[in-house]
This record gives sequence, structure tokens and C-alpha cells, in this order.
Amino acid sequence: MVTNTLRDTVIAGARVIDPASGHDAVADVLIRNGLIADIGLGQGRPDGADYVDAMDAVLSPGLFDMRVELGEPGREDRETIKSVCRAAAAGGITSLCALPDSAPATDDPALVRALIARGEDTGSLSILPYGAVTRGCLGEQMAEMALMKEAGAVAFTDGARAIGPTRLMRLVLSYTKGFGGIVVQHPEDPSLAEGGAATQGELATRLGLPAIPAVAETIQVARDIALARNTGGRLHFAHISTGDALALIRAAKAEGLAVTCDTAPPYFDLNEIAIGNFRTYAKLSPPLRTEADREAVVAALADGTIDAVASDHQPRDADDKRLPFALASAGGTGIATLLPITLAQFHSGKIGLMRAIELMTAGPARVLGLSLGHIAKGAVADLCLFNPDRAWKIEAGKLPGKAQNTPFDGRAVEGRVLGTWKAGKRVFG
Repeated sequence: MVTNTLRDTVIAGARVIDPASGHDAVADVLIRNGLIADIGLGQGRPDGADYVDAMDAVLSPGLFDMRVELGEPGREDRETIKSVCRAAAAGGITSLCALPDSAPATDDPALVRALIARGEDTGSLSILPYGAVTRGCLGEQMAEMALMKEAGAVAFTDGARAIGPTRLMRLVLSYTKGFGGIVVQHPEDPSLAEGGAATQGELATRLGLPAIPAVAETIQVARDIALARNTGGRLHFAHISTGDALALIRAAKAEGLAVTCDTAPPYFDLNEIAIGNFRTYAKLSPPLRTEADREAVVAALADGTIDAVASDHQPRDADDKRLPFALASAGGTGIATLLPITLAQFHSGKIGLMRAIELMTAGPARVLGLSLGHIAKGAVADLCLFNPDRAWKIEAGKLPGKAQNTPFDGRAVEGRVLGTWKAGKRVFG
């Protein structure tokens, strides 16, 4: 039961998995004053405390989604902070990073502070804003990134727009290095991607769709790695989707460069076949790739090349999607499906359960240098209780939250959230 008051809580008999420390054992967790007071069997039932019999379900840190388009401000018709909170709580997410390409763009310190405050006001979700790299996310003049970092921006990106000009990207990496900033890049060469709707290849040709060559991602990644090497700047690539780009990132990491990356569930669960019959729910940015690329992404989840999995939540409404494929807006919802689709890689034996949870908790926290995504005495009680084996079906129109444009519509999955706690308060279940 969702509670509005902060009470002591015992979550009893859960399989407690904390990737940050490597802890994986059945235990009771005592929550007091919003913090984890104790971990271990035999906590009992303190007077007046809420008691949750976990029945061997998994208790993990609250999920941390590092890439979410909020909709608000500017596109409340697609999504609002209130609706995102509902979806996040139901999906076990207690913290998220908000992309800056809203209307207006998050390109000054006041807007950063306002978003953080909006998250605090919800009582169920921490909103950690990205600051815009350029004013208005237009790719022209650099925004006041140092001031936004002081205001609380966790990193800097132009969202779904790549930082295209090479000179600009070099300046950005050099500038942010001076104050310890992180640059998050949408890895797609704009000149090659412009006007495209699907990955170049036999399927796009057969469907008559304008195509984006997969090398658009590879070229952007190769250029930006070279610039990171040249400047010493800190660089993160979002939603990596191709094997060739992953090979470049793997080599950059081996070289010791400050380069990290994430991917999103569509790129390890779906391939380009999902757009068959012009299915616009599966039109994404970057576009879905070949099966060989999907397998390369799965391998990179397992070998550690990929640091995190983000939902890449891009809410769209019916008017955005009920158009000819080439004209439809790219993007898919992902908050409510982040956990089960990631767990599918555990159920298929590709990664362990610890690794699956790490990719959604400690992994993104490490990338951004944040003290999130762990279960330990004295830590804030941001927690997710889930049954990894409970089956359900993803259905557009029945997901929590406002946006329903899921590329996984009709997909049978395993992994259901039973309870979510934010700073000790139960906000779902």
C-alpha cells in the first residue's frame, strides 16, 4: 500500500542485491527516518512499523534512469512531470536524468534549479537535469555550462541533437574539462542522418524508406573519441546501437580515455524487422539496427563495454505516430518497460541478475559520479522490490503514465515491480 507518511518499515525475507558492494543474500532491511537503518535477518516487527513480507522477491536499489524526455515544459500534451512520476514509481525508478531539449531548453541555471525543485516537490522522484551544451540546444552558441553545473546540472548534452560541428565539440570538451563536466553525445552524424527514417539496407530499400547508414554512428563516435583524446575531456555516448561503434568505445576504454556509453532496451531486444509493415511505434532515433548489431550490443552488456542501460523515454502522442512512416516522429516510451526488458537478458542467460541490476543502478551513478544506486546502512532508502519471474504483457494504452508509444507493444515479459520506496516512503505497491 502506498503511504503518505514516513514510518519505520521492515522489508523481510528479500533477496537483497546491491551491485555497488556485490551483496547478494536474503536479508531483512529496516528503514527508519528515510534511511536504511540495518540490513540482516531477524529485524523483527518494531512497534508501529510497516511490515512487508518480500516472499523471496528481489530488493534492489531504486532504479536510476539516465535518459528521459519529460515533455514538460513545452510538450505537456505528450507527457507531464506528474505522469512521469506515476510511470517511474510503477517501474521502480526513483531518480532520473531529464534531457534539456524542452521548450524552453534547460540552458540556464534558473531552469536547472527549477527542475530539481519540481522533482523534490513530487516526493517520489529525484529529477537530475542535464544542462544544454548550446543555447536552445540549437548547436550554435555555447550555453553557460559552468554556472549550470554549480546549479546542479549533472552533465551536458543537446539531447536528441548531435553536437555536429567539430570545432564546437572540441571547444565544449576543452571547456567542460576545466570544471569537471561531462559531455553526453547523441552519436549520429547530422549530415548523414538528416531526413532518414530507417537503417540503410535491404529492409529500408524494400519498404522504400529514406535511410540512415549505420556508419553515421561510427563516424560520430570515431571523431569524438579523437577529440576526447586531444582535449582530455570527459565524454559519454548515449544509446549506442551498432557493433562498429562499440568496438571503437571498447578500444578507447582500453587506451584509458575518459569515455563511457549507455544503450537502451530497443537496441538489445529488437532489430530492424520490428518496423515491418511501417510500424511507427518502432521508429526510433537512432533507428533499429540489424540482428548482428543487436547481438553486438548484447555482448557489450556482458563484457562491460556498456556502462548503463537507460530507458531513452521519448513520449509521443497519436498525432506524432499516426502518419506515414517517413513523416512520423521518432521515439518510444521506456520508463515502465526498462526493468522487464533489461531482465530479458538475464532470463536468456546472456547476463547475470547482478549485472542486469547494475546497469540500471550503480552503473549510471558511476558514469555521472553520483552517490546513488546502492543499498547500505545509512544510505537513503531509495528501493525497488520486484519479482523477476512474474509474467505480464506490455500493452500500449495500459501502461502507467501518459505516453503509450511503446515499441514493445504486445511483448510478453517477466519482471514485475511490487513496491517502490523513495527516501523511505512507499510510493508504489
